[in-house]
Amino acid sequence: MEMLGVPFALVWVVLGLSCILAGKVNKHKPWIETSYHGVITENMDTVLLDPPLVALDKDAPVPYAGEICAFKIHGQEAPFEAVVLNRTSGEGVLRAKGPVDCETQKEYTFIIQAYDCGAEASGASWKKSHKAVVHIQVDDVNEFSPVFREPMYHASAMEGKIYDSILQVEAWDQDCSPQYSQICNYDIVTSNTPFAIDRNGNIRNTERLSYDKKQRYKVMVTAFDCGQKRATESVAVHIDVKPVCKPGWQGWNKQVDYEPGTGSKQLFPKMHLETCDGPLSAVRAMVELQTSHIGKGCDRETYSEKSMQKLCGAASGSTDLLPAPSISTNWTASLLTDSGRDSDLIFNFDGRQAANVPEQVVPQNLTDQFTIATWMKHGPSPGLRAEKETLLCNSDKTEMNRHHYSLYVHNCRLVFLLRRDFTQVDTFRPAEFHWKLEQICDKEWHYYVINVEFPAVTLFVDGVTYEPYLVTDDWPIHPSSIDTQLTVGACWQGGEVSTPRFTQFFRGSLSGLTIRPGRIETQKVISCLQACKEGLDIHSLESLGKDIKFHFNPAQSVLVMEGEDLESVNTAMAKVSYINSRQFPTAGLRQLHITTTVQCFGEDICISIPDIKALVMVLPPSEPRITIAGSDQLVRPAADLRGAMGVAPFKELRITSTVTKGDGVPFSAVYRPGVLEAMHNLDYCDVLVIGEELNPEKESLEIHHSSLMGKHLDATNSTSGISIYGVDSMAHYEEALRQVRYRNWRPATLSNRRFRLTCSELNGRYTSNEFNLEVSLVHNAAPVEHVNHMAVQSQYMRSVHHPLMVHSVNSHISGTPPAATVVVVICIAALVCIVVLGIYRLHSTHQDSSKSEEDGAKDPEMDWDDSTLTITVNPMENVGEPQTVEEEVNEEEEDEQAGDITSAESDDSDETEEEEDDEKEVKESKLKSKLEWDSSSITY
Repeated sequence: MEMLGVPFALVWVVLGLSCILAGKVNKHKPWIETSYHGVITENMDTVLLDPPLVALDKDAPVPYAGEICAFKIHGQEAPFEAVVLNRTSGEGVLRAKGPVDCETQKEYTFIIQAYDCGAEASGASWKKSHKAVVHIQVDDVNEFSPVFREPMYHASAMEGKIYDSILQVEAWDQDCSPQYSQICNYDIVTSNTPFAIDRNGNIRNTERLSYDKKQRYKVMVTAFDCGQKRATESVAVHIDVKPVCKPGWQGWNKQVDYEPGTGSKQLFPKMHLETCDGPLSAVRAMVELQTSHIGKGCDRETYSEKSMQKLCGAASGSTDLLPAPSISTNWTASLLTDSGRDSDLIFNFDGRQAANVPEQVVPQNLTDQFTIATWMKHGPSPGLRAEKETLLCNSDKTEMNRHHYSLYVHNCRLVFLLRRDFTQVDTFRPAEFHWKLEQICDKEWHYYVINVEFPAVTLFVDGVTYEPYLVTDDWPIHPSSIDTQLTVGACWQGGEVSTPRFTQFFRGSLSGLTIRPGRIETQKVISCLQACKEGLDIHSLESLGKDIKFHFNPAQSVLVMEGEDLESVNTAMAKVSYINSRQFPTAGLRQLHITTTVQCFGEDICISIPDIKALVMVLPPSEPRITIAGSDQLVRPAADLRGAMGVAPFKELRITSTVTKGDGVPFSAVYRPGVLEAMHNLDYCDVLVIGEELNPEKESLEIHHSSLMGKHLDATNSTSGISIYGVDSMAHYEEALRQVRYRNWRPATLSNRRFRLTCSELNGRYTSNEFNLEVSLVHNAAPVEHVNHMAVQSQYMRSVHHPLMVHSVNSHISGTPPAATVVVVICIAALVCIVVLGIYRLHSTHQDSSKSEEDGAKDPEMDWDDSTLTITVNPMENVGEPQTVEEEVNEEEEDEQAGDITSAESDDSDETEEEEDDEKEVKESKLKSKLEWDSSSITY
């Protein structure tokens, strides 16, 4: 300080004086309001304060001291700043330092103070105001859309009910203010729906819903906030319509398809009983399979009555009183028949038809034991006073009107009349046996069997035994010489009337009416004869609950189940199945009927369960094609026909059955390319004589009884042919037919005999082709067969090395008239000579060419090429016998014909002429000595 020339003490004096003067200039501190309230809109920077930010200073208008230089903010690290707009007036503004987000912080509170500019320009001696509190609220902007809390909503509504609220949807908004964050409205976007929604999101139905009309609704819903901003995505609401709880079975199909050969098939695998939570103590369900429209009450085997009896092991000797109409059984030709689509022969009686059974068919002596059996369908008789309706009646043919035995229906009662002859019994004995049963007039098929063990008579209906409720006695019939007449469908009244006529006509349907004298039928056979091949079944019976009780009727068409536990009953009903054991069942619909009763605790019946009606559709089986193949011509010498055994025309017979590939193939099928070979039974094969019938005085067609032993077969023969019948395999029928023998002990008069063979399955439902066979006679020639279905090489064939063309004469032999037989025989003899000469020449040639070969080489004749040669030689013929002049002439003519044939088929005609010359030389030497050849190469 001294260096400047100013004393140090003087400086301090000046400074002190300046401070004193300044303090006197800036005497007052600035003034502001004690509190401020401000509002800022988010994403803006200016704050609107109330009151405005203004600072006052009483030192005004003194420069600096009366001016405001700054506003300062303290606390909370507030994102704001205060800026002085006018130093003189003290006006300021509050601004945001950056974007303000309401969603992050809605309000701010901080402290603000004002500062003056001090005493001078340097700002020395500045003063600050008191502290003022600032409250700032951030105003929201509607920047977010409503969002639903759930991505999808589910609800259910009971049909037929109006709801105040089925369900409530809820949306929310991220905006911070109540104005924009609150949802003020909801709306259903989907049009034409029976629903409405209120502002709180409650969805209700505007009309009663129907489960049958629609089971599920999908409704799209949107939301609006109070700023009317809509949700960017609508939400899906699924509403399921629940049916009104109705007790009953659920989860079953109205139709079940059944494929033949598939065994047992479950009918209701997913069925369960809905009880609407009712407390139950027992459930009883009855399943009924209704098959009355199928065949005779259900799907049974449709073989003939004789075949069925043989199949079931019934005793032989029964007489079929209602056979299929034919030449030998023509008494049923006038009756009305209904063969049906399954070859089930049914006779319909309308009260005007009847048939007289020929006397030679009627059993002459029934004895004390006999059986009458029949299928019958009968309804109530028309009119107030019902008349007797006779099924079977044996009465006097003329003069008198006595009924010896009869079976008739009267007022829905079945009556069997049996009047014994006076020679058998001379006392008052049982004569009429009455049964009163519902089955007699229910218009359904039933199988009736009457077993007579006089004086006891027992009735079986569908295998169930019934004793007569009424037995009346009568005197025996006095013997007379009057013939009797057995009638079916009515009773013959031959006496006591001016004109003999039928009376007491039957109205209904009959099938399989038989009578067997001398024996009664067993229960086992009766059950077999009427057994149904279709019915109800329980799949996996061992898995049923122990508390389940079940019962089948004999025909297995009705199943009753009882149980106390609902779950066990549901499991048991799911195992109910349908089964049809026929290989070729009757196609079509079967009805199912289920009735159910539910018992509750302390009550008899508390819940009503509706009945169920369903269908089982049995699909058509693949129809088999039965084919008979074998030799269609048989030529034999007279000696064979005259032999004790005759000839076997069908020894090469083959029976096959095939079905086309596809659905419904029967079981037991063996696959072959393109077809399936089916293995099934046959029930008859008929061999019919074509043309004139057999003459018993000189010929026969028969089969020995031993050939049928061990098989379910029987046979009958007549001059028209032979019939083998019985249900058995195709292999057994083949064996039996191959044993059929034809014999003719006067074959000289035979030109040919023709037969026709046909076979059947299921009583003619499936029939084979007609196989025709011709038996012809040949003299002094080897047996010749012509095979049309398969190549069978003759046992008398051998191969040659050099081929020669020799024509078969089989086609000329068949059907040749007797007058030309001699010519044919001569031609054959000539042809044989030519063949022998050719063989000898070839033999000689090979002997010359084989000198250089080993001595042990095999016979060259065994090396002949038989690819184009078929020669049939009878080695037993004595070719060296001298010929007559007539034979020589004929032979020369045949040699010329054979030479022409050979030359036409030879490649070189010159060689053929040389061969003919050589053959003539050989023929001349043939008469002097026998032909020398090696017979070791010939197979006899």
